[in-house]
Amino acid sequence: MPTVLVVEDEVMVRMPIAEYLRDCGYNVVEACDADEAIAAVAEGGAVSLVFSDVRMPGQMDGFGLAQWFKTHHPDVPVLLTSGYNASRGTARDMPGVRLIEKPYSQLQVARRIAALLER
Repeated sequence: MPTVLVVEDEVMVRMPIAEYLRDCGYNVVEACDADEAIAAVAEGGAVSLVFSDVRMPGQMDGFGLAQWFKTHHPDVPVLLTSGYNASRGTARDMPGVRLIEKPYSQLQVARRIAALLER
């Protein structure tokens, strides 16, 4: 069963999508920021895919987290989400990183994750 790392600082956004992905059959690890996400992986938590907000507190945003994964776990796909149009151009410049715009439906996210995991 694939494990999805959901990184979102807004708990009222993170909880519903995490629960939905669990209902879809994924193992889900939740993190509120990039530091917590990296710590979860460092503790031996192998992940199949990262689904992260672009904007979050801390020194590293979603793009930084995606770059960290590309450096340390290059085979792990990263799906970023943002409500800001400026994020589109940056995501295009990062190979292997995809972007889904907010607001998104839970079904859209699940379909994108399934497609990325099939590759």
